[in-house]
Amino acid sequence: MNLYNWIKELLSMPTPIQVAARQLATAELELLRSETGVEYASSMVTFNKNQIKRLRAYISTKTVEVSE
Repeated sequence: MNLYNWIKELLSMPTPIQVAARQLATAELELLRSETGVEYASSMVTFNKNQIKRLRAYISTKTVEVSE
């Protein structure tokens, strides 16, 4: 592609198909980002539940030891 055609293409109005293709690519990227966020949030919920269970067990064990 020569310089003239490249500049012409750069300055021309995109076709509806080109606009739709760009919007689709953007939507797919946003979906991937959102799914990553969901995976992270789900992992954090699991982490916090496990931490709470572990800490409750620890406190319960230590409370029994202190009262004996």
